[in-house]
Amino acid sequence: MNRKQIAEFSLEDGTKFLAEVDEPENSNALTRVARSDTGQMVVEAKKKFDEVLDQIQPVASAIITKLSQMNTPADEVEVKFGIKLNAAAGAIFTSVSGEANYEITLKWKQDKA
Repeated sequence: MNRKQIAEFSLEDGTKFLAEVDEPENSNALTRVARSDTGQMVVEAKKKFDEVLDQIQPVASAIITKLSQMNTPADEVEVKFGIKLNAAAGAIFTSVSGEANYEITLKWKQDKA
């Protein structure tokens, strides 16, 4: 079972927030810092959170691009995928339910003519 730890992520504007993450196998590569408000030891994430989101954007764009190229494009598209934060690697896609990494729902509305 993976051990959990608290990682501190930063936004581009300098805002910091904490997230519970799985402890990586090589935790020696991470910088441990103490939070002044709690004194709790946390690890400093290697990437800014905005950079983590940059890993997700191309995947979402590729899905939307392919689905919009259908012969009869859907009126609504919903894509669900799980993201696991990792202090060293950033974002890792995880399963939403069962073995599927992506759950895609397409909806077409009937013509009301």
